[in-house]
Parts: sequence; structure tokens; C-alpha cells
Amino acid sequence: MPIWQAVLLGVVQGLTEFLPISSTAHLLLVQELFFGRTPEELKDDPMTVVIQLGTVAAVFIYFRHDVVALVKGFFRDLYENRIFTSATVEGKLTKLIVVGTVPAVAVGLVLKKWLKAKFYNSPAIAVVAIVFALLLAAAEWYAARRAARAGGKQRTEADVTYADAVFIGLFQALALMPGGSRSGTTITAGLFAGLTRPAAARFSFLLSLPIVFAAGVKELYDWYKDVKASPELQHTVSDQVAALAVGTVVSFVVGYWSIAFLMAYLRRHSTMVFVVYRIVLGAVILGLVAAGVVAR
Repeated sequence: MPIWQAVLLGVVQGLTEFLPISSTAHLLLVQELFFGRTPEELKDDPMTVVIQLGTVAAVFIYFRHDVVALVKGFFRDLYENRIFTSATVEGKLTKLIVVGTVPAVAVGLVLKKWLKAKFYNSPAIAVVAIVFALLLAAAEWYAARRAARAGGKQRTEADVTYADAVFIGLFQALALMPGGSRSGTTITAGLFAGLTRPAAARFSFLLSLPIVFAAGVKELYDWYKDVKASPELQHTVSDQVAALAVGTVVSFVVGYWSIAFLMAYLRRHSTMVFVVYRIVLGAVILGLVAAGVVAR
């Protein structure tokens, strides 16, 4: 892959990973429109997954104080033999993140091949984008009604329960469908659970760390095994490594900015602009399919 393509994909990944608009859908669409590679051809491409390590690094750096506090809380609970209780909010959040990660891991292990066979095509991506846009709109409506009934009081990350973590984790598992948006589905679930928008986004980003990091490392390892087993791939390994490295670094830089933007935006605004964008995106993709510009 030429370096300019890696830069473009890094920018797309960084911009769309945290905004609730689906990074996978955009990466697949951009590659088909500009590189002529269909979603079917890209379902086993390591680039789409590996460059997510850049955005994982962005989460670690942006929320570094939170991450340090989470690690300290975890080891404090471990030292004090607290399995189901926590001495601190951070210790509790660490366990909630573990619990919330389980659904996506389970679904990924059991249904990964089926999901790629059924949903890695443009019509499916468009429909999923629109359906989850409508769910996000419903979550905004529900959150507003719930806050009105509670006199404006909403919940923060400190109020998240294990049941909430499982619920949000189930929504995270739905994001394995391209077009679903991992941040979009988890923020949607957080709003349904009564969290404020910033709290829903914050928990969403922290929840992303284990699953996205693990997926990126696994995809990188699988790519390494393929290269080792194929003399043909070994001839181009330096170019592939360079492209992966550049794409990952670019996605980190742009992703960090994207987190900062979204956290500031959600303190003052709803997610409705993203709802509209996703519906328009889905409609455009369906139009491109009907016109024969992209594959069915």
C-alpha cells in the first residue's frame, strides 16, 4: 500500500473512530471509492483493524490520569481481596470495563466469520448505519424525558452498575457490524441507561481500550503469521510495515484531536447532528449501490 493511502486511511480512522458515525463503514467506503477494493475483499485486511491501535493509544494518552487511577484502583482491590466490591470508584470502574467487554469478546469469537459474511457489503453497511442512527435519536429522546422526570438530574460514570455495564457491553457487541459504530452504540446504550452525554462518551472510550487493543494485536499477529508462511508476502513486508506504521501514527494524532473535540461538543450539544449525518451517509451509500458505483 502506498504511503499516501496509509495517511488517508489514518485520517479517516482517527476522525471516525470516536465520533458516533462508524470508522469501519468509512474505511470500507473510502477504500472502495478511491482504491477500488470492495468490502468483501477487505474483510480480512489487517490495515482496517491494526490502525485502530493508534486510536487506542490516543485514548490512553487523553485519559492517562483516568487510566492510572483505574490501574491503582484495580491493584488496591486485588491487594485487599475485594473481588465483588471496591474501595474506590476507579476500582469499580475497572471491573465494570471487564464485565462490559465480555459480550463483544463472546460475540466476536462465536460469530466473527458469520458477521463478516453477512455484513461486509455496502447495502448492509448502509442499513446498519441508518438503523443505529434512529436508535441514537431514540436514546436522546429517552434521556431528555428521563432527565425531565428526575428534575434534570442525570447519572455519571460513578453511578454505573454491573447491569449497566452488561447492557452497554451488549451494544458494543452490536458494533461488530460495519456501520454500527462502537462509540455510537455504546453512547446510545449509556444514554438509555440515564448517563449524561459526557459520562456516556467517557465510559464508552474507556470501555473500548481492552477490545480494540486486543483486536489490533490479534490482527497484527495473524498478519505476521501469514507473512511468515508466504514467500510472496515476504518480498513486500517492508512496504506493508511502513504503511501500517504510518497509518497507525496518523490515526493516533487525528484520533486524539477527535476525542478532545467530541468531549467538548457533548458538554453543550446533543448527538443529533451525528444522527442526521448517519442517515444521509446510509442514503448516499444506497444511492451509490443503485447507481452501480459501489458493489452490492
